[in-house]
Amino acid sequence: MITAMTGAAEWATDLMDRLGAPGAGLAIALENLFPPLPSELILPLAGFTAAQGRMSLAAALACTTLGSVLGALALYGIGAAVGRDRVRRWADRLPLVKVADLDRTEAWFARHGGKAVFLGRMVPIFRSLVSVPAGVERMAMGRFLLYTAAGSLIWNTAFVVAGYVLGDSWRAVEGVVGAYAKVVLAVAGLAAAAFVAVRILRARELRRDRVG
Repeated sequence: MITAMTGAAEWATDLMDRLGAPGAGLAIALENLFPPLPSELILPLAGFTAAQGRMSLAAALACTTLGSVLGALALYGIGAAVGRDRVRRWADRLPLVKVADLDRTEAWFARHGGKAVFLGRMVPIFRSLVSVPAGVERMAMGRFLLYTAAGSLIWNTAFVVAGYVLGDSWRAVEGVVGAYAKVVLAVAGLAAAAFVAVRILRARELRRDRVG
């Protein structure tokens, strides 16, 4: 893991050395498409690079936010290309998943999709993935861009400024966000386990009722 993080840092540093602030934006656009590339490493590094005078802080914030939006747009496009009908066909073939679950999810997304995109941009791992259901549901493009840009700007500003202020200690941000990401994964894992357990219990009850 340390070797992978070091390699990602070297790659991002090289991009920023070659392209300046647009390099930071490109790195973040790719981070959206390939979540193993950690924004919690790239963004503080951009702030540190700005503190060294190799780009302006404003340019770092503008380019990383633009990169976030472009990456999110690509994932939105993937969701739109997959489409609602195909997702429903896949769900119908999966054990323990019902089309009714999708209906409830779609209804929830219709009511709260804007909040989901906005807040999702500030949650590790899900910050990229939230763009896919937005595309599947064909959220209005202007609305999607507004919430994506707003959430991304808040997230990016927090970490770019942290890297700018911390200077040589910018890697400390990575540790804090890494702990946050582990908590998010643990909660998601527990929720998934609870969903599966409930479905298995219901299936057993249905079988008992039929036999009885």
